[in-house]
Amino acid sequence: MTGKNTSLTKTQILGLFALSLAIFLIGNDLTAFSVALPAIEKQFNSNITTTQWIINGYTLAFGILLISGGRLADIFGRRRIFFIGMAAFVFFSLLGGLATDIPILLVARGLMGIGSALMWPAILGMTYGMMPEGRSGLAGGLVMAMCAAANAIGPVLGGILTDWLSWRWIFFINLPVAALAYFVCWKFIPDDSPENVEERIDFGGVISLTTSLFCLLLALDLVVDVGFKSPIIIMLALMALLFMGLFILAERYAGKNALIPLDMAANHGFFAAGFATLLLSVVFFAALLYVPQYLTKMHHQSAMYSGMGLLPMMISFGLTSFIAGGLYETLGAKAIVSVGTVAMCVGMFMLSHLHKETTFVEMVPGLIVLGAGIGLFYSAITTAAITVVAPERASLAGAILYMFQIGGGAIGLGVNTTIVALAPDMSMGIDRAFTVNAYLALVGLVVCLLFVSGKPAAQASVAKN
Repeated sequence: MTGKNTSLTKTQILGLFALSLAIFLIGNDLTAFSVALPAIEKQFNSNITTTQWIINGYTLAFGILLISGGRLADIFGRRRIFFIGMAAFVFFSLLGGLATDIPILLVARGLMGIGSALMWPAILGMTYGMMPEGRSGLAGGLVMAMCAAANAIGPVLGGILTDWLSWRWIFFINLPVAALAYFVCWKFIPDDSPENVEERIDFGGVISLTTSLFCLLLALDLVVDVGFKSPIIIMLALMALLFMGLFILAERYAGKNALIPLDMAANHGFFAAGFATLLLSVVFFAALLYVPQYLTKMHHQSAMYSGMGLLPMMISFGLTSFIAGGLYETLGAKAIVSVGTVAMCVGMFMLSHLHKETTFVEMVPGLIVLGAGIGLFYSAITTAAITVVAPERASLAGAILYMFQIGGGAIGLGVNTTIVALAPDMSMGIDRAFTVNAYLALVGLVVCLLFVSGKPAAQASVAKN
């Protein structure tokens, strides 16, 4: 056993507090605008086809640039890239809040996504880097708990601000929160900029991968409206494959400067965690989308109250994320993610029996079980993925893992929407979609049992010594 101190110092606690605020900003902005779209449509005399890009544009920019953001953070320093991303996020939040028409609003949201793509991997790298040896599980629990809280509060806060003040305040509220996080990070998180930067940015890899992911995610977003057989979907899919091939070629020639370095590309444990994350994200995002949809369209609830319908799942998610952080240090990743996937499977089966007369109270047990599974899974899989790579790759690992999560969400949106659209009515469609999701969780369980690794922190510490 080691005699190293694993308690947190005051500086570490304040630094983690500031990073938690930054996580809240990103997570809140992913969900807060879902309830504000009708008010924005009314003010600008627009329609849902246009205003949905307030959400989709942000998500696309965020998803396709995450890996580039992670690479920049590992090359030039996480703290520096975090500050640059935060500055962009705040500036374009202000621009969005002051927007006088839809084009300016959409551009501001897309550029906010770039800021988030720079911040997120840097936040993950700094969070795990600040933790004492043997407390990495706590870092995963903290990150996922804050994500759960932000995602849950987003629709409620967005609804309150829209109803009481204006949708513009969803943008403006970012400014004081970001200012506090910026100041505390500047004060208490040490500069980690490398003194001699030998690696260069792989521009060929950045351009080809960004284009490939943009085509793929855009196709998955549009397929809901135009169908899988649409020429534009086929063209986007072919372009995604073409640029992915160019990315692979570019990586071979980039050598040590590759966007995804060889040591990560060959890390089977890391990519097993990524594949499991992709599968389980289909399940998570399906619940995020269709629970509020069911309450709105089948029970005629307002947007704000439909968003509040996710609270049982999100509260359970947040609580179990902290619990998982402690359990990781004794049980390791495989046991926790496996139990989490089982809970997600059971929760989805419980929710799949929806019909027109199902009350919200009847949905609560399934939402709680599903949320518990999400909390156990995401907390442990994040820690497993980041700790299985070299410490200097932490930000890049976090970025790739989150890209798998967003990719799984986009795939889940396309698949679930298609299943629901082909059903005679919404309740039957959700029943069928959630049943398919439950079986996907079982596939994820097999992946976790066979391929996900991650020793308990105590064993890992002994092994090192």
